[in-house]
Amino acid sequence: MTIDTVRGEPTDRRREQRGWYFYDWACSVYSTSVLTVFLGPYLTSVAESAADADGFVHPLGIPVRAGSFFAYAVSLSVIVAVLVMPVVGAAADRTGRKKPLLGAAAYVGAAATAGMFFLDGDRYLLGGLLLVVANAAQSVAMMLYNSYLPQIAPPEERDAVSSRGWAFGYAAGSLVLVANLVLYTAHDTFGLTESAAVRVCLASAGLWWGAFTLVPLRRLRDRRSRPEEATAPGLRQLTATVRDMRRHPLTLAFLLAYLVYNDGIQTVISQASVYGSEELGLGQSTLIGAVLLVQVLAVAGALAMGRLARTYGAKRTILGSLVAWTVTLGAGFFLPAGAPLWFFVLAAGIGLVLGGSQALSRSLFSHLVPPGKEAEYFSAYELSDRGMSWLGPLLFGITYQLTGSYRDAILSLVAFFVIGFTLLARVPVRRAISDAGNPVPERI
Repeated sequence: MTIDTVRGEPTDRRREQRGWYFYDWACSVYSTSVLTVFLGPYLTSVAESAADADGFVHPLGIPVRAGSFFAYAVSLSVIVAVLVMPVVGAAADRTGRKKPLLGAAAYVGAAATAGMFFLDGDRYLLGGLLLVVANAAQSVAMMLYNSYLPQIAPPEERDAVSSRGWAFGYAAGSLVLVANLVLYTAHDTFGLTESAAVRVCLASAGLWWGAFTLVPLRRLRDRRSRPEEATAPGLRQLTATVRDMRRHPLTLAFLLAYLVYNDGIQTVISQASVYGSEELGLGQSTLIGAVLLVQVLAVAGALAMGRLARTYGAKRTILGSLVAWTVTLGAGFFLPAGAPLWFFVLAAGIGLVLGGSQALSRSLFSHLVPPGKEAEYFSAYELSDRGMSWLGPLLFGITYQLTGSYRDAILSLVAFFVIGFTLLARVPVRRAISDAGNPVPERI
């Protein structure tokens, strides 16, 4: 692919961009309702019902504290993604057939999510399996989705287009969370038990994901970029991708910074409900309301930070958001138990920086990708995106397993933002864009 692929009639390009936004609308409900709100506390309760007298479950004979099972399952999902994403990314670039691969990954993930309706009793292993499949599929699909950005938007549009995509996703998450909140709080009125209401909310996210994926599949176009070649096995392909990145060390330096700080972001997203329910003693309705607040403010935050990037540049805006993340997470350590108001204050702080930090990271990385290798490079980028990162959840789970304190676990995540800030501050992004063979925007 060359930069010519984003030229053409503005009307056609806008139509394709609108179709691209709708994949965020489709899949963000999974990230919000399933990963962030319901599955963590619910799967933890299922694991606890299957635990022995000491509070341990034994998947494959390995003793695991029930409270750590969800975090370990999230971590395991990225191991699967590591094997699959580089293969799919390289195949997408070499054949130009991203759209059918996007559809396949999306519908595998949607089906696994819909299958969570059957997660009841002590079926924690079923829950862990469905979580791993759904997360890995989501990771593959998001990698392909993100790799469209350089193809559908010229450099000067990418911050805005990326931010709108995130805003679409958070708007969908807010809409569905309102419906979830009504169903959950009034489950007796609908003739459902609390457990059944949660399982309906989980399954409905899968149905939403599958239904709205039809829109981008109709509007996005495949672009043939390189001749077909044999695809190496997963780890070999990942090694080949990283080896190619060594020819663009500044791109690799940005990716390293992103993998570190985004690992912290994704761990906060995936573990916040567990922290709220298990450490702070908050009810499910409070957690849903807090996440709904995050979604609403994230729409405004993503659009506002997109505007800030036009004035101050994407890099400076991201660095400012990492400072805000560090302060917010540190404050979270001191939240009093049983105090919903302060949890809502924390949620507001997260919401204001969440969408923008992710949207601008995506658009900035798109400038650093050599032409013709979008999906392959975004496969490495996606390894740490949207709750699929492994180091943060693993650290969170191990810290809780060793200390029995979710406060210590949440505080351990501060290191990701401090280290990520330091690494990103050292990347000369204008030179990195030029070295990747792309035009340098006036402000970046």
